[in-house]
Amino acid sequence: MNTTISTYWPSIKFTSFFLLSLWLVYSCGTKKTETASNEEEIAMDTMDKDVVVVSKTQFETGNMELGKISTQAFHEVVKANGMFAIPPKNQAEVSTYFAGHIKDISLLPGHAVKKGQVLFTLENPEYVQIQQDFLEAKGRLEYLKSDYERQQTLLKDQVTSPKKMLKAKSDYEITLAQYESLKKKLLLMNIDANTLVPENIRSFISVCSPLNGYATAIRAGKGMYLQPSDVALTVINTADLHIELKIFEKDLPKVKKGQEIRFSLQHDPNTVYKGLVHLVDKAINEMDKTIEIHGDIVDEEDLKRFAPGMYVEAEIFTSTTANRTLPTDALVNIEDHFFALQKQNDTLFKKVKIKVGASSDGHTQILNLSDFNETTEFLVKGAFDLITE
Repeated sequence: MNTTISTYWPSIKFTSFFLLSLWLVYSCGTKKTETASNEEEIAMDTMDKDVVVVSKTQFETGNMELGKISTQAFHEVVKANGMFAIPPKNQAEVSTYFAGHIKDISLLPGHAVKKGQVLFTLENPEYVQIQQDFLEAKGRLEYLKSDYERQQTLLKDQVTSPKKMLKAKSDYEITLAQYESLKKKLLLMNIDANTLVPENIRSFISVCSPLNGYATAIRAGKGMYLQPSDVALTVINTADLHIELKIFEKDLPKVKKGQEIRFSLQHDPNTVYKGLVHLVDKAINEMDKTIEIHGDIVDEEDLKRFAPGMYVEAEIFTSTTANRTLPTDALVNIEDHFFALQKQNDTLFKKVKIKVGASSDGHTQILNLSDFNETTEFLVKGAFDLITE
């Protein structure tokens, strides 16, 4: 029994020594790991609370962007509302001088028409009578003129009496007045008096376009009886299309001819067009205390997109100043205080306070410029989520 114990005792001592060594190695390693971890926690705890860490991956996946303070033009603007319009000379309400039934009309709203083009035809038996009366007056006029000239000659030779000469003169002048009056009526009926003969008397007349443009607001239809006071349709010429805006009287001193106008359609506020102030009205509308501003459209290609009566929202640029700014997206408003993230190095950004001024076109004026320099970079895109976390 003693022999057995003596034999195995060295093995037991070796095994115990080995296990003790393993335990010592493990304990040391654990202490080192815990120490490193504690040091990192202490470092993070002692770091400035206003510093934000942004990894390269986070910067790229978040589509973040850097930028510097830059100079931007700021415009003082007067806001206005209005619509597209055309000058009175470019719009005509088409009616007729003579009543009649519409015999033929083939126009649709939007049809292009030219000055003198037939828009529709009217028919009325009274047209025949006017042409007949003209031709009869024309025939009598030739005889009465000849008789009047003959009586003048006879009176000079004392062959006839002054009474007969005066009678011939009166008959001639009355018929001449009738002839000229009927000739003017034929002109209004678009009938050429010089080519009118009994063989081409007709019962219909043509109503022609008074200007180049487009037919709109067609109220007439085939078979309709049209009175001289009835408007059959409207013809507009959009060549001088412009915008008519209304501003309040308090803004009148700021607005002058030649100032830039930026406007958009009510249904498409994101597309901005340019114009120039052409005319400032001098009379104030007593009803709403507004003044009309007429503006020209800068790009003639834009005219094709618009039509009279379309509503617009506009800004008139009355003055311009240059300001040092940051993109508005770089600023975060926290309880009426503004902050931005200033770059410290490749991964660290510091939250800094920004004193702001006016804003325009996506940029905001920076008032505390002395806190930064020309090379200072800011996170201009993606700052909101990092600051408000």
